[in-house]
Amino acid sequence: MQKPFSKRNKPTSTVSAGSEPPVSKTQQDISSQNNQDVVILDVPAVEIPELTEQEESDRLHLERRVERAFFEAGKALTELRDRRLYRSTHKTFEEYCRDRFGHSRRQSYLLMDAAVVFDNLLEKCDPLDHILPTNERQVRPMTKLEPEQQQEVWVKAVEQAGGKVPPARIVKNVVQQIMERTQVPNTYQIGEVCQILAKDNPELRGKGGCWAIVSVVNNFSCSMRMWDGEHRVGLQHLKSFNYLPQECEQMQVICDRINRVYSDSLEETVKSLLQSLGKLNRPYLTAVEEKLLNVLESEYGAEITP
Repeated sequence: MQKPFSKRNKPTSTVSAGSEPPVSKTQQDISSQNNQDVVILDVPAVEIPELTEQEESDRLHLERRVERAFFEAGKALTELRDRRLYRSTHKTFEEYCRDRFGHSRRQSYLLMDAAVVFDNLLEKCDPLDHILPTNERQVRPMTKLEPEQQQEVWVKAVEQAGGKVPPARIVKNVVQQIMERTQVPNTYQIGEVCQILAKDNPELRGKGGCWAIVSVVNNFSCSMRMWDGEHRVGLQHLKSFNYLPQECEQMQVICDRINRVYSDSLEETVKSLLQSLGKLNRPYLTAVEEKLLNVLESEYGAEITP
C-alpha cells in the first residue's frame, strides 16, 4: 500500500534585516568584470564568401565600362561630328553639343582628343592593358605627343604611381621631362591658325578657345596674333585647327580687319563683339558677322580690305 504524498514546504532563505541577498556566481563574475572596466564579448566571425568565377568576370567587365566611359564618349562625339548626324537640328557641331550635352566647344574636343590617345594606349601598351586611364584629365597632357611618346609617358607614369593609375599631375610631369629631354621641335609654321588652350596659364585668362595666327616661331613658344593684339604663347597652350592654306589666308584677312578696328578705348559692347569674332571655330564669317564687321569698320574709320 502506497503511502500518501506528504506536503513539503519549499526551502526559503532567511534574510535578516539590513543584510544583502545572496549573490550568484554569475553575478559575481559580471561584477568583477565591471570593476575592471572590461567587458569581453564573444562575437561570432562573419564569413565573407569569395567571389565566384562569374562574379569576378562581371566585376572586371563593369570596371572596364567605368574606365572607358570618357573614351566611349569621345569616340561617339567624333562619329557624330564626322558623319554630321546633328545636321537635322543644328547648323554646327558646337551648337549641337552645347544644347544636347551641355558641353562647351573645348570640352567636346578634349574628349575627342582623349579618345585618340586612349585608343593608342589600348592598342600598344599590352603589358599594361589592365592599367589604363580612367578620365580625360589623365591623358590631356599627352595629346600633343607622338603615339610612341604617349606610350612611353604612360608606362613611366604608371611606374611612378606604384603600379596604379597615375593622377594627371604625374602624367604632366613625365610629359614635361620627355619634352625637355628630347627637345621636341616647334613644328608650327608662320600663318598657321591655332586654338588657345588657356588652362593653368593666368596670363591667358579670357583667351581660352580663341583662335590665333602664328606670327613668330620660337623654340618652345610662338608669337600669336589675336583679336586684341599679339601674345607670346607656349607650345603646350596651342592646338592647330589644321586649316588648309587657303583657309589660313582667309583667317589672316579677318584678323587684319579686326586688329584695325580694335583699341583699348572702344566701348565694352564693341570689344565684346570683336572678342566673339575672335572665338570663331570656322575659317569664315557668316553673312551677319560680315555685316557687323563692316559696320564697325565704317564707324571707326578702318580701311576695308577688298
